[in-house]
Amino acid sequence: MSAVKEMPLVEVGAEDLPVHCPNPRMELWNEHPRVFIDVMHGEAACPYCGTRYRLKEGAVVKGHH
Repeated sequence: MSAVKEMPLVEVGAEDLPVHCPNPRMELWNEHPRVFIDVMHGEAACPYCGTRYRLKEGAVVKGHH
């Protein structure tokens, strides 16, 4: 039985919007084309690397819908 690898989870705040992947903390070897991630409805994953992004609980977002 093979284990399913859980992809990294990055919690972001309102100050991090707009969220994109790869994010600034990723290593250069792990880069792929930049894509913007919509975290406004909970959690979303990068279509290239699978990294998951989630808006921090209680984050107040103004001007983004």
